[in-house]
Amino acid sequence: MVLVRQELGDVLRDVRLQKALTLRQVASRASVALGYLSEVERGQKEASSEILASVAEALDTPVSTIMREVGDRLAVIEGINTVPDTLPDDLVAQFDADLAVR
Repeated sequence: MVLVRQELGDVLRDVRLQKALTLRQVASRASVALGYLSEVERGQKEASSEILASVAEALDTPVSTIMREVGDRLAVIEGINTVPDTLPDDLVAQFDADLAVR
């Protein structure tokens, strides 16, 4: 069974580590108990939307970015092919050229 809280915790931890922040630093900035944040990162506790917003702000990362990464990871686990966020430049150029002809 796929647990969203596990993937969310993994993403939060990955973002924190990419920014070279300690759990203590993020917990302090987010005004969240260190132990609670640790449990969230380990997927043992569900983070409320308020906690998630505070932690995202402490990480200087939009909640939407965190949730998109969670969604992408869940899609991979579920075997769903994700749609890219951007189109290749050559495809855009071809589409623009086709529109110009019309």
